[in-house]
Amino acid sequence: MALWRLYYHLVWATKERQPLIDSKREARLYPYIVSKADSLNCIIHGINGTDNHIHVIASIPPKMAIAEFAKRIKGSSSHYLNQNFPNPTKFAWQEGYAVFSLGAKQLETAIAYVENQKIHHQQKTIISILERIEHDDHPPKSHRSSKQASQDD
Repeated sequence: MALWRLYYHLVWATKERQPLIDSKREARLYPYIVSKADSLNCIIHGINGTDNHIHVIASIPPKMAIAEFAKRIKGSSSHYLNQNFPNPTKFAWQEGYAVFSLGAKQLETAIAYVENQKIHHQQKTIISILERIEHDDHPPKSHRSSKQASQDD
């Protein structure tokens, strides 16, 4: 068995950032995600969000791609919500997600940030980079070669 300590901060939103996560859905969604992650041999250290997006602090084993984790959690959780909370507005997640790697020393701070999501949004004390979910598969321009940057731009 391999030794690993990998920590990630993932963020994803509801489709079109619709306010689909009410208190009833939230009360069932988060435990569902924790259980599903456990079945994938992943660990959820923290989970919280608002009515239109969630933050997840997770440890994902090296044998699983982060994209696979996000796909399986998002897919199964939207299915779960649609089966258990029928609603005229079908629940769906937006395509994509944001992911940030964390060091062990950053873990407690990240968990606290996630646990206080609603307060951060009410008080406008959010960390803007952690709230953006965009389709950007490119590293920052300063880290790309000039040839690669000119091809992309």
